[in-house]
Amino acid sequence: MSIMQRHEFIDWADQYLRGELPEDEAFAFESFCNQNPDFAELLEQHTSFLNQWKETENLNAFKKALAQESEKVEPISIKKSKIISNWNKLQINISVAAAVALISVFSSLWLTGYFSSLKKATTDYSALRREVNSVKRNVNEQNKAIQNINNKSTNDENTIHFGATGFMLTKDGYVVTNYHVVNGADSIQLQNSKGQTYKAQIIHSDREKDLAILYINDSNFKSLKSVPYTFKKSKSDLGEDIYTIGFPRDEAVYGQGYLSSNTGYAGDTIAYQISIPVNPGNSGGPVLDNQGNIIGIISGKQKGIDGAAFAIKTKELIETLNRIPADSLKGNIVLNNKNNLGNLSRTEQIKRLQEYVYIVKVY
Repeated sequence: MSIMQRHEFIDWADQYLRGELPEDEAFAFESFCNQNPDFAELLEQHTSFLNQWKETENLNAFKKALAQESEKVEPISIKKSKIISNWNKLQINISVAAAVALISVFSSLWLTGYFSSLKKATTDYSALRREVNSVKRNVNEQNKAIQNINNKSTNDENTIHFGATGFMLTKDGYVVTNYHVVNGADSIQLQNSKGQTYKAQIIHSDREKDLAILYINDSNFKSLKSVPYTFKKSKSDLGEDIYTIGFPRDEAVYGQGYLSSNTGYAGDTIAYQISIPVNPGNSGGPVLDNQGNIIGIISGKQKGIDGAAFAIKTKELIETLNRIPADSLKGNIVLNNKNNLGNLSRTEQIKRLQEYVYIVKVY
């Protein structure tokens, strides 16, 4: 267990500090801390936090004990007056001490980067997870290619090794797909629903978010009408009906489902978990809501769980577009802000969409 989220480690640490772990698990915890200095430091900070919190609880217990003893004092006016006076002073002191203790605890955690480190660890873990998944997919595809070498002609120098989906960002040739789809490509071709094929090039890629922005650089390509969909920037709701169109084979395939989680694998905040059956060829395909708004880009599925897939949020796509250097663009990327799908039936939406969704062929 070399990588885990911080909240999982804190839960494990609490069990260890309370003595609830069996001997073998306690030994495993200590070994984990020895091998991971960052988590060992987190354990030390967490232990300090608990100790200071315990001191605060002791002060509160002392306050309660004083209150109970004061109730036993006989109601003699002069003595009572002194007790009340002393008690009020003591109460103020205790309250001040408790407040100072709490402020000290949280200030120490803030200054030492306790809270920011939690967020950074989650982000680092998510990035590492996507990179590992990308490597695994590439290795699997390379293994398949090696197995098929003997069955193909040695003169075929342009054999496809990966196929997926992409869709238009703008009418003049900008397309988005997954980074893992085009990573390492010698050449890229986009095929539309009419069978027409165009050459494309990578304009910008974001490995952390698994996004790649392509541009159709082909004299045969003619600018289309404005894309009929818009890109939703706000968060979508759990249980919301969604659908996708992609190319797990050489013809468009429709998939329907719902949004099942506002985070992706292992709590990844840049993605949604969606309940739509997907295959490798669906990678890079659009995810839309009932109104025809793009809410995400399919990036993969979780092995062992049928129908559980992940989609990069549109918000992350827009942030990636805003970071593209101006000298990399063939004109500005201006996203459509008028939705022409909202009043159409689902079948009519799909008919309109197919012209803007492409098979991505990587060589």
